[in-house]
Amino acid sequence: MKIAFIILIATCVCGTIFSLTSCSDKLDIQQMYDFSLSTMPVQKRIVKGETAEIRCQLHKSGNYADAQFYIGYFQPDGKGELRNDEGLVFAPNDIYKLNKETFRLYYTSHCTDQQQIDIYIWDNFGQRYDLSISFQNDSDKEE
Repeated sequence: MKIAFIILIATCVCGTIFSLTSCSDKLDIQQMYDFSLSTMPVQKRIVKGETAEIRCQLHKSGNYADAQFYIGYFQPDGKGELRNDEGLVFAPNDIYKLNKETFRLYYTSHCTDQQQIDIYIWDNFGQRYDLSISFQNDSDKEE
């Protein structure tokens, strides 16, 4: 009986010590949050020299003050120019800091072919969101 009582007390003491030593006094602060990009509807047809407006809104699932976002693009089909609402012309495959959550992009067509632009948004934690926009040549507008 005494042995069972000693084993019970030893188990309780070990369990208490284990539970106290496994606690951490460090705060768990979440820094990385999911995000996405939405756009207003974008025109599907364009002629050479015409500019299409792309209205964008960055949506974050949480807010971390030190989160930074970057934008870049690639054009696999066609030829054109992408610039932001501050007039900065983006070079394909370059990365630019995104300073606003609500912004506009302007795509100007420089050819009569089908065109596609792939827009990429990154955060400083390595997460990426991709958006592809295609334009068809509108030959009816040219005449």
